[in-house]
Amino acid sequence: MTHAELNRLDRPVDNGRDHLLGEAEAVITLIEYGSFDCPYCRGAHEVVASLRDRFGSQLRYGFRHRPITGDEKARQAAEFAEYAHETADRYWEAHDALMKLGPALEPRHFQEIARQLGLPPHGTAGNGAWDRARQKVEEDIASAASSGARVSPTFFINGRRYEGPWDENALSEAMLGSLGHRLQSAALDFVRWAPSAGLMLLLATLIALAITNSPLGPAFEALWHRPFGLQWGEAVFSMPLRDWINDGLLTIFFFVVGLEIKRELTTGRLSSRRVAALPVAAAIGGMMFPALIYLAIAPPGPLAHGWAIPTTTDTAFAVAVIAMLGARVPVELRIFLTAAVVIDDLVAIAIVALFYSSGLDAYYAGAAALVTVLLVLFNRGGIYRALPYAVLGVVLWICLHFSGVHATLAGVILAALTPTRPPGNLSALLAQAEAVFRHELQGSREGVLRHGPSEPALHDIDQIHDRIESPASRLLRSMEPWSSYAVLPLFALANAGFAWTAGIIGEHERLIVAIALGLVLGKPAGMVAVAAIAVRLGLAVKPDIYTWRQMLGAGALAGIGFTMSLFIAGRAFPDEADFAAAKIGIFLASLVAGVVGTAILWGARKT
Repeated sequence: MTHAELNRLDRPVDNGRDHLLGEAEAVITLIEYGSFDCPYCRGAHEVVASLRDRFGSQLRYGFRHRPITGDEKARQAAEFAEYAHETADRYWEAHDALMKLGPALEPRHFQEIARQLGLPPHGTAGNGAWDRARQKVEEDIASAASSGARVSPTFFINGRRYEGPWDENALSEAMLGSLGHRLQSAALDFVRWAPSAGLMLLLATLIALAITNSPLGPAFEALWHRPFGLQWGEAVFSMPLRDWINDGLLTIFFFVVGLEIKRELTTGRLSSRRVAALPVAAAIGGMMFPALIYLAIAPPGPLAHGWAIPTTTDTAFAVAVIAMLGARVPVELRIFLTAAVVIDDLVAIAIVALFYSSGLDAYYAGAAALVTVLLVLFNRGGIYRALPYAVLGVVLWICLHFSGVHATLAGVILAALTPTRPPGNLSALLAQAEAVFRHELQGSREGVLRHGPSEPALHDIDQIHDRIESPASRLLRSMEPWSSYAVLPLFALANAGFAWTAGIIGEHERLIVAIALGLVLGKPAGMVAVAAIAVRLGLAVKPDIYTWRQMLGAGALAGIGFTMSLFIAGRAFPDEADFAAAKIGIFLASLVAGVVGTAILWGARKT
């Protein structure tokens, strides 16, 4: 199930099944998944009462049970509320009474509320009332899981999960559908849609091609050659705008790739040797075969320097296509392809650093090595703040730039040395947070000259939150959207365009064919062949959930080179005509690889 599916209410609101307050014709339906033994749900209970006062007949409110996991009292309370409905149709009276008990909820309270509401004693109701109550609670718990309600309370407004604060003003704004909230919701939906990053990349590419082949083409190209830089006295550091994107901003992309690789190697899909062996073998084969095909076809001389162009895969496009195929592609095959292309990216970065860098300057190379040592010491010394690493990362980038090694390598080095610490003791941290809140609530009873939580309390909560998530995970979560939705589209805008002329293909026919065959044939053939050898030798195990034919389809999608292929082509071919021809080969190969991979996976069936 995708993130987008988990963002919606899994089961339509049913007047005959759900407990609802308000008219069916109400324009706003607010559904809450909550628990009776939850202080936050009790706070939300008062907020909902205020919202009903405010919206009146415009609001319909429903409650579905999501007892706190492992809390037996919470589950008993949910079943008791349903029992009140089954025996006397007095669910909401029981609901209100349970919410108002506060933190003192105990099983004895069920008997007191039952007497107040005139409910029959346990065991005397007959007709399976308790069984139906338990079944209803189980159905709500399953519905909560299917809807992505992972905490109590979780709200859904007109079927869509609400992800803002739980206070009255924020919920009111969301229910009224303010422009800001609609824009935020649309942005979240788009980002959760798996093909979104690939779509942004495709859109930027089409724009670049359209502008380059329009009357604005010369001015558009001149823009990327315009120098920008910094000046301090007589010292000047300046580069063309395209180089700032390719050497500067693309470092963020490589930083994110490095963090993804680190996550996979430590806690992810590559943490086990036998699990990692299959995508590792496939990635190696998927780089060797295309390089050999290219060298066999491309003309000798300077053009042979582009041998690495067909060895790479564009992760955004490949994942976008495989995601759009939906249930036709097993989850395990998606995991295999993602892991393989992540390894592919790592090797491609190393290739750029080793084979597509200018002459080495020993002074700056030594300075870069010294900065790397400092990063290692920071990591080993348990320094978890981001600022020292950011400062040294910038210094490392400058040293690598002037050393002749491609400066984007700084992103990979910084990612490798960003600290990944084990998560803190969750129970202890939650207990600490609860103690902070309890102390703050005691102080709030004074009520006078207070506007909210104290600064020391907020500082303590920040420290607790910071300890739960490792720095590497936090940086990956925050930087990945910038990489996918800003850096890569800008890179495509600056590099994907070329002016079409009839003579390009005729003069570079072998170059275009070498790139195209390397990506379209070399990628799938190499990935499947080397993976099969690894399985045959017992070095790797292929999951039974997908077939070799399906792996071939995934390998064909890996032939969508694009971003990294364009990047390497720009390094390999300083001549504009050669670079333009390489772009044609990359575009044609990526298009054919996408169509072929889709066709194979569309028709594949597990046997």
